[in-house]
Amino acid sequence: MPKKVSTTHAPAALGPYSQAIEAGGMVFCSGQVGVDPATKQLADGIEGQTEQALRNLSAVLEAAGLAMSDVVKTTLWLTHAGDFAAVNAVYARHFPEPAPARSTPIVAALPLRGARISIEAIAIKPDPGSIPTD
Repeated sequence: MPKKVSTTHAPAALGPYSQAIEAGGMVFCSGQVGVDPATKQLADGIEGQTEQALRNLSAVLEAAGLAMSDVVKTTLWLTHAGDFAAVNAVYARHFPEPAPARSTPIVAALPLRGARISIEAIAIKPDPGSIPTD
């Protein structure tokens, strides 16, 4: 049975969707933009928006009992192809090796006015039987 994952440490869903859904040992995270959940303000510039979107994603994963190291696939939706290098620099600081598989389509616009990036992810819940115990 799918289970809704939500947290107040990331922006609330703005429509009929969940921040994330857990199903079959996987967590499917909806796209996160660079909005600070406390102030409801969009961060400045592509670096700021990318940093905040990744913090939001991390908060959703944490609500599911996971971390960025559990992510196996991301999709980054960018509105400007020229932002690719700046996004990569911020993104690389948030994901340990091996980095997740990734797609980065360029789109004309995102639903939130002024947003330049949206990041969605798929993460795998660790198998409890595979975690070593002392």
